[in-house]
Amino acid sequence: MIYTVTFNPSLDYIVSVRDFKLGITNRTSDERILPGGKGINVSTVLKNLGIDNTALGFVSGFTGDEIVRRLENMGVKNGFIRLENGFSRINLKLKSTDGTEINGQGPVISKENVELLMERLSQLKDGDVLFLSGSIPAGMDDDAYKNIMELLKGRDIKIVVDATKELLVKSLPYGPFLIKPNNYELGEIFGVRLTTRSSVIPYAKKLQNMGARNVLVSMAGEGAVLVSDDGRVIDAPAPEGKLINGVGAGDSMVAGFMAGYLARHDYNHAFCMGVASGSASAFSENLATKEEIEKVYKTIVLEEIREAYLLQQLLRARKKRSTKLLPLWLKVEKSTILKGIAGRYLQEKKRVQQV
Repeated sequence: MIYTVTFNPSLDYIVSVRDFKLGITNRTSDERILPGGKGINVSTVLKNLGIDNTALGFVSGFTGDEIVRRLENMGVKNGFIRLENGFSRINLKLKSTDGTEINGQGPVISKENVELLMERLSQLKDGDVLFLSGSIPAGMDDDAYKNIMELLKGRDIKIVVDATKELLVKSLPYGPFLIKPNNYELGEIFGVRLTTRSSVIPYAKKLQNMGARNVLVSMAGEGAVLVSDDGRVIDAPAPEGKLINGVGAGDSMVAGFMAGYLARHDYNHAFCMGVASGSASAFSENLATKEEIEKVYKTIVLEEIREAYLLQQLLRARKKRSTKLLPLWLKVEKSTILKGIAGRYLQEKKRVQQV
C-alpha cells in the first residue's frame, strides 16, 4: 500500500485577478478551491494515474471537513486524525500576481495527536511506500521525519522524502529510497550555486554518500537529473510547453517517479514518468491527469539517448560516405561501444512506444 503524510493540509483558494492593485477592492476573473498540501498533491496525482493510496495527517474544523470531502470525491482514501481545536488552513494563491501566496497557519498539533499518527504509521508493512513531504508546522518536533524513519527502521518500506535543508539532511542516515531537492535547495545545503544539470551531479552524489538511495533533482526550465542507486546518472532537458501553474509540479514529479518505478522497476521509465508528471502539472490549470502525463512522456528524450540517436545517424551517414558530415565524425569507428549506444537508443524507442 502507498501512504502520503501531510502534517498541515489546506484548502487552496486559487484566484486570478486582472490588473491587481493594492489598497482597492479587486475582483476575481477566475477562482477554484482545491485540497492542498504536498502529500495531498502526491495522493491526487497517484490517483489520477490509477494508483490507490491513503492520505494521512491532521485535519480540523469546517475546512478539514471540506478537505476530506473533496478527497473522497476524487476517490482518495484517507486516515486523517481529526483535531478538536482550530481549523485546517486556507491558502490564498494569486495566479496573476507573479505567484504571490498568502498561507494560513493551521491548527496546533499536540504531542498526543502526533503519537496517534505514529501509532498508525507503526502498522505499515514490508513492501509499503511512504511519502514524507513538506515542512513541519509550528508546535511539532523538528525531528518529526527523523522520528518516523526511526520508527520504521529495519522494515522493507520505500520512503520518499521531499523536504528542504535540515529536514532532508536529517533523514539521510535512514536511507530514504528517494529524495527530491530542486537545484536551489541542493545548492543551499552545500553553500553553492547550481544552474546546470552537470553542476548538480557531484552534489547529488554527496547526498547519496550520506545515505540516500536515489537523488532526483528538479531544475524547472533546465530539466532534471537522477543519480540512481545502480550507479547511473540520467538527465533530460525540460519538455517544451507553456507554464500555466507551477503549484504542485514537484509533488507531481515524485508521484510520477514512484508510479513509474513500481510499474516496471526501471529507472529510465521512472525518471521519464517523473519528468512528464511534473511538467504536465506545470502545463495545466490543475494537477496532471493520466492522459496529460502520457502525452508529455512521449516527448521526453533522455540526454544519453539523444546522443545515441545522433551517433546512430552519423554511423549510417558514414556507411553511405555522406559529404555532409563534419570531418570529426569521419573518425568514428563502428565499435562495440557505438553498437551499445545505438542499442540503448532502440530500447528507449521501445519504452516510448509501450506507453
